[in-house]
Amino acid sequence: MKLFRKLRRNLIALGKVKSYIIYALGEIVLIVIGILIAWKIGDLNEIRKNNIVEQKVYESLNEELNTNLRILNGLVAEYPRAIVRLENTLNYVGYTEDKITQGTKDTIINVVDKEVSLLDGAINSIINTTKFEFIDSADLKDLIIMYPNKIQNFKEQDAKIKLIVANRLKPVLEKYISLADMLPNNDPKYDNIWKYGAKSDYVGLLSDKEYQNSIIDRMLQTQIQFDHAKSLRSKTKILINVLAEELD
Repeated sequence: MKLFRKLRRNLIALGKVKSYIIYALGEIVLIVIGILIAWKIGDLNEIRKNNIVEQKVYESLNEELNTNLRILNGLVAEYPRAIVRLENTLNYVGYTEDKITQGTKDTIINVVDKEVSLLDGAINSIINTTKFEFIDSADLKDLIIMYPNKIQNFKEQDAKIKLIVANRLKPVLEKYISLADMLPNNDPKYDNIWKYGAKSDYVGLLSDKEYQNSIIDRMLQTQIQFDHAKSLRSKTKILINVLAEELD
């Protein structure tokens, strides 16, 4: 810069106005070029930072979706077995005491509903924060926006099944079935409860209308949940595939 100032003073001192004007214009051009270069460097740095954020968003979302896919694959395999168990239970209606085997009792008592924990933290974080702005793909954005509704539908159906089990099925079971039936039958410390405790009435349970209705309702709702699981699994696969294209 000292050299430029010295040259400018010399041109003025020598009266070379035209040369000075050309020089001044050249100096302005250099300054503008310098500003443009600095701006471009800053812009490139900002793009680089955005790309890093975008990559992290994609990676966290990819991890969450693949976890959900593993869970849903298990559920799609499990729900048909649960439906068959419920159908078998309905087929026990009308059984007499002599036809009720230990296997029958085990099927009747097995009312446990599998706990399902699908993840939606990463995708909700993307939707509800500025992270959403870092996603370039319009298709990916559309899929991300719709996905939480699918998870919500699944969770609501799951809650409906749990209410049937907790509020309808378990109370009628406890009315007829002694939980002593669930104790290990080779442990002598339970001899008294088996000998003097109230006995289970499986025939009475199977003929109870509330029990029958509870089993039928649970079976129908499980079929609906099976459809939800297949649909959600399909959407999850699509999202994973679209996301993989963005990660490449």
